[in-house]
Amino acid sequence: MRHLDLQVVDQALAWLREGRQIWFCTVLATFGSSPREPGSLLVARGDGRHVGSLSGGCVEEDFLARLRDGEFDTGLQILRYCDPEAPGGPRIRLPCGGILDVLIEPLEPDGATLTHLEVIQATLLGQRPLVRRVDLASGRVHFAEDGGLGPRVEQDPAAGKVNLRIGPAARLILAGISPVADACAEFARSLGFEVIVCDPREEMRAGFCVEGVEVQSVLPSTFIASGACHAATAVVALTHDPRIDDLAMIEAVRTPAFYIGVMGSRRTSATRAERLRRSGGLGEQELARIHMPIGLALGSKTPAEIALSVMADIIRVQRGRSREAL
Repeated sequence: MRHLDLQVVDQALAWLREGRQIWFCTVLATFGSSPREPGSLLVARGDGRHVGSLSGGCVEEDFLARLRDGEFDTGLQILRYCDPEAPGGPRIRLPCGGILDVLIEPLEPDGATLTHLEVIQATLLGQRPLVRRVDLASGRVHFAEDGGLGPRVEQDPAAGKVNLRIGPAARLILAGISPVADACAEFARSLGFEVIVCDPREEMRAGFCVEGVEVQSVLPSTFIASGACHAATAVVALTHDPRIDDLAMIEAVRTPAFYIGVMGSRRTSATRAERLRRSGGLGEQELARIHMPIGLALGSKTPAEIALSVMADIIRVQRGRSREAL
């Protein structure tokens, strides 16, 4: 799956290599309803050609008109839409009634800019997340190592800096096919996850029909052990078959996956934990990484409801939220 951020960066590099100046835009904050989250990217040329998105379309149209008028030629800027207190007022108001802050960085086609964008590209394609730190006063930017979890954008107004998390596209590995796994795959695709399903059972693969999902005909544990997990990976086992679920958990805790979970009741989970200690050789620290029972306690009964609780819990951990904060 080509992550939208990667498409933006790929196009930015292509234009830079043609010797063109570009404007690299990042959604910094949204207030109220907004169709794009903080961290969303757009790149544009002076003639209005662009890739990516800042909103549902109205902001892009206004931004590109201002760009053609030369409004963003004076260096790094933050543009706020729908702030009635801003000097002169906003040119447009979002139909949803929200507020949108956009970081606009004019970038010249020089060696330093190419290297910077190539680092972003490699990070999106690789397995190690980074944080891109922007000094809003000077426009200087540098990278630092990052755990990959938490908000995509963190602002420090006092220091005049902003931290932008970048990393590989979120990945969901489904260990085995089941009705709950089918529903999880659907939810995850709509949430922008790259979804990979692993199941060696031919009869189960034959009945799986979620579009845009990669299907592997191997044991999930084998696929996980091959190095398929990075820090933006969630691994979930939803089959109730310990031959699939247990082996997947044993391998998953050896990876940097940010979420590992397996379906089952509290009694089943307690039995599985003892089995993983005894047969899998897992210690308490490794067992603590496994969400079992999986998902948020929503009182879910149907496969779709269980899948919803699973994906909601994955998003909670991805966003760095505790259960108590919900």
